[in-house]
Amino acid sequence: MKLKVCGLSNPIEIETCINNDVDFCGFILNYPKSHRFINYEKAEKLLSIYKKKIQYVGVLVNPSLEEFKKFSKLNLDYFQLYGQYDSKFLIEIKNKFKKKIIMTIQVKNKSDIENYKKVEDGSDIILWDSTGYEKSLSWDHSWIKNIKIKGEKMIAGNITKDKLSDLSKLADIIDVSGALETNQVKDIKKIEEFITHIKKINNEN
Repeated sequence: MKLKVCGLSNPIEIETCINNDVDFCGFILNYPKSHRFINYEKAEKLLSIYKKKIQYVGVLVNPSLEEFKKFSKLNLDYFQLYGQYDSKFLIEIKNKFKKKIIMTIQVKNKSDIENYKKVEDGSDIILWDSTGYEKSLSWDHSWIKNIKIKGEKMIAGNITKDKLSDLSKLADIIDVSGALETNQVKDIKKIEEFITHIKKINNEN
């Protein structure tokens, strides 16, 4: 089970992830409603931190073509997208901007799970998330248990340490943010404890 820590906004948070072999670091780039949002200049500085093997992910909500162009200049490996797209559009974006794609499927009802079929061919990773955007809302993660896709499966939405053992059977990647915060600020101790817990589960499997 891989780990993505999302909503990073300070060097110490990123360095903690790098030094503890987190797989993905996520940055909120165009959604100012989120307390995790960072502006372009700050993103540029943070993304210049030497990342070793970590993959840097830019999270974009309904981006315009101008925003795709702007953010493609950053040191990102992936665009993580929220919005209504199809595989044809995603393939065009990948080819034009040379970024891999994490496509988000927002889940409120069980039937929403199936929306991955519209974007699977254009995505490297499918992320099933809640409809809460900046809020960590819950949904029934077991709904994706029997889904088989070409790429990797990622889960987000009110993920806590006590759920990790079960989630390891459902997805390849866990995407977490809120559980690593104290008063809406990333808590280094919580990040380190979460990483330790993931490593323990991985070693047991």
